[in-house]
Amino acid sequence: MANSDPLQPLLPGHPLKAGPVNPGDVDLASLSDRVGHSFKRAELAVEALTHRGTLDKRPDLKAAFPHGNERLEFLGDRVLSLAMADLLLRRFPDEREGQLARRHAALVSARTLGEIAEAIGLRDHRIAYRGAPKATPAILADMLEALLGAIFVDAGFEAAASIIERLWGERLGSQHPAPRPPKTQLQEWAQGRGLALPAYKQVGREGTEHEPVFLVEVKVGNLPPAQGRGLTKREAESAAATLMLEQLSKA
Repeated sequence: MANSDPLQPLLPGHPLKAGPVNPGDVDLASLSDRVGHSFKRAELAVEALTHRGTLDKRPDLKAAFPHGNERLEFLGDRVLSLAMADLLLRRFPDEREGQLARRHAALVSARTLGEIAEAIGLRDHRIAYRGAPKATPAILADMLEALLGAIFVDAGFEAAASIIERLWGERLGSQHPAPRPPKTQLQEWAQGRGLALPAYKQVGREGTEHEPVFLVEVKVGNLPPAQGRGLTKREAESAAATLMLEQLSKA
């Protein structure tokens, strides 16, 4: 019989189905309270909270989830993108595509994901090993995406979309008007004064190979440069542009 919901995965034999794991790795009751979803399949929650860096220390998890939470993260990224696009279309019926795209980019950014993951306490639910380094914002952002993917597999798109709407909460309507990217604002500022376009250069890289933090410097004419950090080069450039704009506003 055909599945009545084209966005609802067929759970039996689903390619994300894993072998037996110990659900005791996750406090499901606490996780449910913080996220707003009670998992029917505990192994999905365990998979979502298992970072790849943990696998070498936990052979039981490596056997069950050889890729850690990366597959669920891949799925959750797409679920979040679609759900957010739908939410924005309904909340801002008069905005054009460009305005909606700017809102969407800000709301699904790694920085926003990391902030929400921290706010709901996902750090406390990370599956790690004794002596593991502190979870970075990038790891927390990935965990939240993986968790959204797990909820999609466990209960379908509508359940995941409802949780996204609740977790993002006031962020969905707090951007009036739609935000203009800091890099765009800085470029327009420079052009309006006849200056050369802002020049961005990566000047450093921190963190680990799998969870890097980029340091980017921006220069505009003879003005003092500004530096920003980000989980991606694009985010670091945006952070640098934001700092430069703040410096200009105080000049």
